Parts: sequence; C-alpha cells; structure tokens
Amino acid sequence: MGRILCDLITVYWWILIASILASWFVLFSRRPPIGPVRSALDGLNAITEPVFRPVRSMLPPVRAGGMGLDLSPIIVFIVLGIIRQAACG
Repeated sequence: MGRILCDLITVYWWILIASILASWFVLFSRRPPIGPVRSALDGLNAITEPVFRPVRSMLPPVRAGGMGLDLSPIIVFIVLGIIRQAACG
C-alpha cells in the first residue's frame, strides 16, 4: 500500500508541475488556447484546483510589481514532500 501511495504522490507531483508550466504558457501567449490544448488545460485545472483553492484562500497572492505571485504551489509541494517522506521513507 505504501508503494502505491508513493507512486500516486509522484504522479500528482508531475501533474502539478505540468499545471504550473501550462499556466505560464497561457500567461505569456498572444492568444488563448483552443481545441485539444484548451481541453488539456481544463483537465489539469480540474485535477489541481481542488488542492490549490484552499491554500489560496488562506494565503492570498503576494504583490510583485503589477502582478500577484501565487505561492499556493510552493505550499502544496512542501506538504506533498512531507507526506511523501513520511509514507515512502
């Protein structure tokens, strides 16, 4: 059971990274994504938002110039790392 949990955490870790990178690509793209790319982004958001949302509600974005820096992914990675360390050794 422990190995399955470790593997699931690792897979979710990579999904989080993909979601973060995708959000950067959308932020810097000249036009919004459409078609299969939009569907993939919506799928990533559906998987990651339930985890990010509670953290964002406790920790609002930090103002950095004219933008807000979302720190919720950092907190989620720290918590996942702690859980992974406890479960996987």
